[in-house]
Amino acid sequence: MLDTTPFDTEFTSAARRTTSGVQVAALIGQGIARSLTPPMHEREAAHHGLDYRYLVLDVPAASAATLDLGAVLDRAAAAGLVGMNVTHPFKQRVLAHLDELSPDAQRLGAVNTVVFDEGRMIGHNTDWSGFARSFDRGLGTPVDGSAPVARGSVVQIGAGGAGSAVAYAMLHAGVGHFHLVDTDTTRSAALAASMRSLFDTEITSGGIDSIPAALPVADGLVHATPIGMAHHPGIAVDPALLRPDLWVADVVYRPVITELIAAARAVGARTLPGDGMAVGQAVDALRLFTGIEPDADRMTRHIAELIAAEDQASRDLAARDLADRRSA
Repeated sequence: MLDTTPFDTEFTSAARRTTSGVQVAALIGQGIARSLTPPMHEREAAHHGLDYRYLVLDVPAASAATLDLGAVLDRAAAAGLVGMNVTHPFKQRVLAHLDELSPDAQRLGAVNTVVFDEGRMIGHNTDWSGFARSFDRGLGTPVDGSAPVARGSVVQIGAGGAGSAVAYAMLHAGVGHFHLVDTDTTRSAALAASMRSLFDTEITSGGIDSIPAALPVADGLVHATPIGMAHHPGIAVDPALLRPDLWVADVVYRPVITELIAAARAVGARTLPGDGMAVGQAVDALRLFTGIEPDADRMTRHIAELIAAEDQASRDLAARDLADRRSA
């Protein structure tokens, strides 16, 4: 069992801050050192006049399987944290350590937000609500005044952790026929069966080879896999299958304009990039932690600034590397 002492510094510092009235939250997961959630939370809390800090508890990959997650949660509660966001690979493991689950977290079997409330640990899932908020603002009842998109038939690629939350959100949005696709057909079939137990609608599943037949008759496409991320470049669907009357939503937000979003826009399709989901889950988590009502528009502008700065830093680094090679 992994000793939790790697986080001693963070929790000791947090305890001093909470004792002096600072509200402290945290994120625990693997490979999260560059997460944009901390600055989003902290800046929005500052706009509301809150003294608020957000810690990052980045668990090394070699230690993730043996981490004593219960002990970490106990330390966080003892230090006075208001809550903790939980990401890969702990969204299911955390369930065993909680006192209560929200109805949606119970149905999904996954938690990404834990609220510490008078000695109790309460699990929520703001992944699904974050996507639902983003979909509603961008395509469902768009804030730009455009017409809502059709939802008679939707194809979703990806039936993993993010996929289950997004599927739950889309089915809440009133999809008539929902087709789940995954490279692992056992996984897509299992998620379809799980969703059928919750929603009275037509839900089917299949492998990647089912996309060419399903997409031409679909109103929308939702992408919920890592493909398209900076470290997983590519596109999960043949661009030739995209068309102007097919709306396309992506959960990837680094980069915001993935190959899929770019290809969809190139044919004139309406699109929903993944930054909206990132903001939506942060809005809901911050509200649960502090009781404030975050400004989603302001947080959307902020994440755009953060991503732009990150992109510029990458370009600057690439330019320096090129200059160094030329001068060598």
